[in-house]
Amino acid sequence: MSLTEFYNATEGQPARFTLLTALEIWDGPPGHALDLGCGAGRDTLELLRRGWKVLAVDAEPEALARLDAQLDQEKRQRLQSRCCRFESLPLPPADLVNSSFALPLCPPAAFPALWQAICGALPVGGLFAGHLFGERDDWADNGITILRRRQLEELLSGWDVLMLEEKEEDGITAKGRNKHWHLFSVVARRL
Repeated sequence: MSLTEFYNATEGQPARFTLLTALEIWDGPPGHALDLGCGAGRDTLELLRRGWKVLAVDAEPEALARLDAQLDQEKRQRLQSRCCRFESLPLPPADLVNSSFALPLCPPAAFPALWQAICGALPVGGLFAGHLFGERDDWADNGITILRRRQLEELLSGWDVLMLEEKEEDGITAKGRNKHWHLFSVVARRL
């Protein structure tokens, strides 16, 4: 399946529950959010709908073009987008960093610096929402960032972990392929 088919399958889908959970927890006015690996924009659109200003980052021009095509003028004024790999981008300050199913795509050697950049972008009280893959995931040997539960817990030390769900199951990818998932879903507040 091509990226176009992937975007066709995911465009218009509701925001991920990790982001929705973070937005329910957020108790201030809408702020600034980063959406790392935004794809066709399912999470970015929810943030914009709720009044947030968003920097959406994706390495694929088609993803950002699809996102832009779904915006009215008012939302477009609150969106900035960058076509690049998110681990190469200096992250600006944000109240919320979201990354649904994208952080594992960061090369393992670059992940520690990316996580430090995420930590540095968030003030005390800022939220992270996203997903990471565990060692039993089918893609664990594909050169992506994989974490054992203990590594994830160490990564989140110094955070208020508001949600940490570990799921392991057989399922289907957005591209329609069978896959064994070992997934961590995280919402955490910066302390």
